[in-house]
Amino acid sequence: MKRVAIIGGSGLERLLAGQQHSPISTPFGDVSYIKRIEAPFPLFFLPRHGPQHAAPPHAVNYRANIWAIAALDVSRIIAVSAVGSMDPEIPPGSFVIPDNAIDFTRRRTATFFENEAAHVDMTQPFCPEVRSALINACRENQVRVYDNGVYVCTEGPRFETAAEIQFYRRIGGTVVGMTLFPELPLAREKGICYASLCVVTNFAAGISSRITVEEVFTRMRKLTATIRSILLRAATLIPEQRSCTCGAALQRVADFI
Repeated sequence: MKRVAIIGGSGLERLLAGQQHSPISTPFGDVSYIKRIEAPFPLFFLPRHGPQHAAPPHAVNYRANIWAIAALDVSRIIAVSAVGSMDPEIPPGSFVIPDNAIDFTRRRTATFFENEAAHVDMTQPFCPEVRSALINACRENQVRVYDNGVYVCTEGPRFETAAEIQFYRRIGGTVVGMTLFPELPLAREKGICYASLCVVTNFAAGISSRITVEEVFTRMRKLTATIRSILLRAATLIPEQRSCTCGAALQRVADFI
């Protein structure tokens, strides 16, 4: 039976009601805020920033979160992210399902393998099966969805400058956010399929004259019911059996020498 986890970000801590799961101990600290959602298959919700959105993006305990999800034998993750659009043709209120990503974070530990040489293939960073489920769920909910794009992840917690956004656009960026890395490569190291539902809450700096936290959370609150519907439908649409290669992405150097 498939086991799916939803990781939520800005404004989504109360999105999905469920039964509180018992705390899970990890080498990076305990995770006590996972909920079990009622569904025909095991479905879990983890608020990325912890209770009451306590941890800013650069201080999220990503390794504990992903380790705890892996401990639940989850094989698929749907991540939800509030993002800024760097494309004037992709307005706030839209949904983007990125097919690639660029990491501009600097101080975050991005691996479980600090004392062992191991690598993961990131040529195709997002699971095609989970992406397909998200795209189809968005279309069924009749929302404006863009089925590809490049997510640029910045360090935060500040918003980006207009010059930075101009640079990110020149190198192919579509949307900008602060939480995809190291969440994505950590999931890949654990062999977990991962795809992201990006909710466009604002235009990025230089396209918009000013960015506010209020704007981000207001947009997320307005879309809460739609996001919930998309997530539950996408989780249902994910195939029972995996035919992707996400589970075989980890390569330990010791196995080849």
